[in-house]
Amino acid sequence: MTGPRPLDPLRSIKAKLGVLVAVTVAVSSFVVWYGLVHLDWRPRYTLPVAVLLALAVTQLLARGMTSPLRSMTTAARAMARGDYSLRVQATSRDEVGELARAFNRMAADLEVADQERRELVANVSHELRTPIAALQAILENLADGVAQPDPATLQTALAQTERLGRLVRELLDLSRIDAGSQPLDRHDVAVAPVVQAAIAEAAMTGRDVRFAVDVAPPDARAWADGARLHQVLANLLDNAARHSPPGGTVRVSATADARGLHLEVADDGPGVAPDDRDRVFDRFYRGAGTAGTGSTGLGLAIARWAVSLHGGRIALAPPSGSGCRFIVDLPTRPEGSA
Repeated sequence: MTGPRPLDPLRSIKAKLGVLVAVTVAVSSFVVWYGLVHLDWRPRYTLPVAVLLALAVTQLLARGMTSPLRSMTTAARAMARGDYSLRVQATSRDEVGELARAFNRMAADLEVADQERRELVANVSHELRTPIAALQAILENLADGVAQPDPATLQTALAQTERLGRLVRELLDLSRIDAGSQPLDRHDVAVAPVVQAAIAEAAMTGRDVRFAVDVAPPDARAWADGARLHQVLANLLDNAARHSPPGGTVRVSATADARGLHLEVADDGPGVAPDDRDRVFDRFYRGAGTAGTGSTGLGLAIARWAVSLHGGRIALAPPSGSGCRFIVDLPTRPEGSA
């Protein structure tokens, strides 16, 4: 409903109702008095005129008091049909206006959640379809005798199976992110063994890259969940190895001091385009040149989640030459913590 809403500045629905009753009573009383005393109207004419004028004043003053409720009813029915685009016009400052604004925020959140759900289903379906189709083709060729179970064929099948396993693990981590209840098992962790284990895992992919490690001091320790710290490093190393050219170097540095743990993972790849820098941590986002690499676009999103669980920070460093450099900062152990 458009038009003037004279009661909108009032912050309370009780105040609005009080003003509405007072003005209506005053108008009807004035009309009855004026009609009887000055116009010499008979009561049977005066009372109906007073009632009609009171109703007109009520409609004018009450404009906007109930229209948000009707709009919310319409929008709620649309949501039940899957349409989250409707919004409620909320101009009043009372409880109904606050309810309308809260309803609009809820509708926006539901619209985003529904869009993310649709994208998740589409992306997961696509990611599952590729390795499953490849495995099916390999197995059909083996069953028909077109191909022989030689090491190369079995290695291809193994790579597709590993790709499926990685996607399943990442989807499980994604479900933990959405649940928001993943606990941390923090304790003093030796950094060097975690870095070496993550590098050994990344080296098993067989990519033609070299890993350079620098841990200072060599016996550096961090107040962290060892499994989650390994997960962060593994995802960053996997991302760096994917984007490094053949024969390239992935550089890993870890520094521990009184402020906490500082990690850096850098590669010699093409870097990140300026338009993509704000999106590298988005779920299922894959930059240009990642087609056919087996990337799901979940690794960096999961790394950000694991870092945020520690109360830390992960970021893509400003560009300086070729490649890209990811920075992770984890806070030190709080005083008095067990």
